[in-house]
Amino acid sequence: MDKDKLKIGIILGSTRQGRLSPQVGEWVKGIADKRVDAEYEIVDICDYQLPFYGEGNGDELGLKAWQQAIDRLDGYVFIVQEYNHSITGALKNALDSAYKEWNNKAAGIVSYGSTGGTRAAEHLRGILGELSVADVRANPAFSLFTDFEQYKAFKPADVQPKNINDMLDQVIAWSGALKSLRER
Repeated sequence: MDKDKLKIGIILGSTRQGRLSPQVGEWVKGIADKRVDAEYEIVDICDYQLPFYGEGNGDELGLKAWQQAIDRLDGYVFIVQEYNHSITGALKNALDSAYKEWNNKAAGIVSYGSTGGTRAAEHLRGILGELSVADVRANPAFSLFTDFEQYKAFKPADVQPKNINDMLDQVIAWSGALKSLRER
């Protein structure tokens, strides 16, 4: 692991049984791993057993591990599925379960849903702004109708790898630029 390389977390935004985010996240990571500009890793909120925000005493092991995982990263790619025209409750809870750990970092959003997850992506942008996370313009969006077989198997269109690389270019540029703010 190169300590000078940027570290980008690919955050899976769903915890429900039968979720599609692991397929999308692994596919994005496969593209990212062909690049040499950063180190990429999957960060699955399912692994942290986060208490609901505001419940518990804040000493929970999962909460501290989550905050440490987020803190050590320079930027993020959120894999966001649209539920009821917004992000999942689990992702909102995970975002709320940290604050300073998110500050002055960059994020890309990869969304999916019946309309490409665009409404969820827009809701996430507002939340990220409150956490002082600079979200990038490029937003690869996947349709459940055209990028998934029978709504279960992820089969992205041929144009999507380019869209992912465009987004990653922006995440890397912004993550690098914001690093000097975090090092003050």
